[in-house]
Amino acid sequence: MFNNLGNLADLMRNAGKLRESVEKATEALGQVQVEGTAGGGAVVAKINGKLEVLSVRIEPKLLADGDVELLEDMVAAAVNQGLSKAREAAARSLATMAGGLPIPGLSGLLGPGGGA
Repeated sequence: MFNNLGNLADLMRNAGKLRESVEKATEALGQVQVEGTAGGGAVVAKINGKLEVLSVRIEPKLLADGDVELLEDMVAAAVNQGLSKAREAAARSLATMAGGLPIPGLSGLLGPGGGA
């Protein structure tokens, strides 16, 4: 029982360092960028390691075709592919920062398919 109190005391002493590490990791995730594509590159979604959509590029020819349903499907496919790649890249980046140590809860942070 008292051993757990010692662990808690260690955690409290290192809280500042831990917070700083988390802030650095979060900042680093913002620098990770990947692209998801659909339609042979006709739609490209750029996603960062924080799982934020940075941009979506649509080939102008798709707009002229007027097939809204196809365009919607391609945008969704490109974004989903980008999110999947971003989760993988973020997990690799965080695992590298952790020195290869497993990070509890990482899969929950990055959503389905994420984690080290």
